Amino acid sequence: MTKIRPSGGYRTSASFQTATLIYDATYWFCETFLDPHSRTVDQMIQAARSGRQNIAEGSRAAATSSQTELRLLNVARASLEELLLDFEDFLRHRHLPQWAQDSPEAKAVRGVPKRFKADRTDQSDRSNLTDQTDQERWALYAPWLESPDPVVRANALICLIHQANFLLDQQIAALEKSFVEEGGYSEQLAAARLAHRAKKRLDRTDQSDQADPTDQIPPCPQCGKPMVLRTAKSGKNAGSSFWGCSDYPNCKGVVKL
Repeated sequence: MTKIRPSGGYRTSASFQTATLIYDATYWFCETFLDPHSRTVDQMIQAARSGRQNIAEGSRAAATSSQTELRLLNVARASLEELLLDFEDFLRHRHLPQWAQDSPEAKAVRGVPKRFKADRTDQSDRSNLTDQTDQERWALYAPWLESPDPVVRANALICLIHQANFLLDQQIAALEKSFVEEGGYSEQLAAARLAHRAKKRLDRTDQSDQADPTDQIPPCPQCGKPMVLRTAKSGKNAGSSFWGCSDYPNCKGVVKL
C-alpha cells in the first residue's frame, strides 16, 4: 500500500547535503583553529550537528505529522542561525574581515552549486550517486574549507550557512502552504478512508456499507464549507468521531456521526 504522505529521501535534498558540508567543515574548523576544551567549540559543533540531524528527523516524521516535520525544520533553521553568529563572532572578536555579500570571494562560493550541477550533467553512471555526492561536493568547496587561513574557512562557512538557511526557508514555506491547502496527516487519512469506501461501493453493492454516515462529507450547517472527520480528544465523548468544520477555528460547526 502506498503511503499517504511521503517521508525520508532527505539524503538527496540540497538542504541536507549543504548541512552535511557545514557540519563536517565546522568540526574540522574547530579542531584546527579553536581550543578543543572551549565551551564554544562544543556549542558550535552541536549547533552544526543539530542543523543536519533535525532535517533528517523531520523528513522521517513527515509520514505521520506535518506539525512535527515543520517544528524540526524550524529547529534546524534556528541551529544554523546560531552557528552563523558564532562564525561572525569569531571574525569580529579577532578583528578579521568578513566578506561582503557581493565580494568576488563570496560570489565564488555561492557559485559552486551551479558548477556541481554542470559537472553531473554529462555523467551517465548514476550508481551510488548519494555516496559520491558528498565527496564531490566537498572537493568543489575544498579550496575554501581546507584553507590554512581561518578567515577563508570562516567566511566560506558563513556563505554555506546562508545557502542552507535559504533552502530551509523555502522548504518551510512550501510545507506551510501544503498544510493549509491539503491539511495534516489526520485530515488526509480521513480523506483517504472516504475515498477507499467510495471505491468499495463501486466495486460491490453493500447496503450496510452504503448506510454508513461516514461515506459522504456533509456541508457545515453554519457556513456551508466541507466538514472534516475528527476525533474528540477530551470530555465525555473522548475517542468518538464527529464531523467538524474545515474552517475551524473561524467556524465551529459540528455534525454528529
